[in-house]
Amino acid sequence: MTGTCSITLDVNGVTRTAEVEPRDLLVYVLRDQLDLTGTHVGCDTSQCGACTVHMDGRAVKSCTVLALQAEGHAITTIEGLKRDGGLHPLQQAFWEKHGLQCGFCTPGMIMTAADLLATNPKPTEAEIRHALAGNLCRCTGYQNIVAAIQAAAAAR
Repeated sequence: MTGTCSITLDVNGVTRTAEVEPRDLLVYVLRDQLDLTGTHVGCDTSQCGACTVHMDGRAVKSCTVLALQAEGHAITTIEGLKRDGGLHPLQQAFWEKHGLQCGFCTPGMIMTAADLLATNPKPTEAEIRHALAGNLCRCTGYQNIVAAIQAAAAAR
């Protein structure tokens, strides 16, 4: 396949279309075409996790997913986590527990944590740290991030 083609994506519960080339990564389509800039580009090598979104409810690094591969799947970005116009419990917990500093890694951390809590509603500290192993933060030292995830789990 060469040139561009039109794809239809289900993003945050809304059907969206985009013109993509076969090599276009989901992270760039989300940011550049759909204006969902909460998904960050950190490393382009899947090392940092800043680009984490949910595909069919599971956390994936959107810099490793071709946009064409996302067609037919439900994509949720950090913008899609809002509940009734307010913050998602994880977003609230990150705010209250100071789980962010510069905020660059925060969307990816929250999306990874949301996947963890969906499959393990009461994770131990070790399980949280293991789940976050693919997400890098250069500011906080992780303690407050772990505390925020524990608080969100307890609030459920």
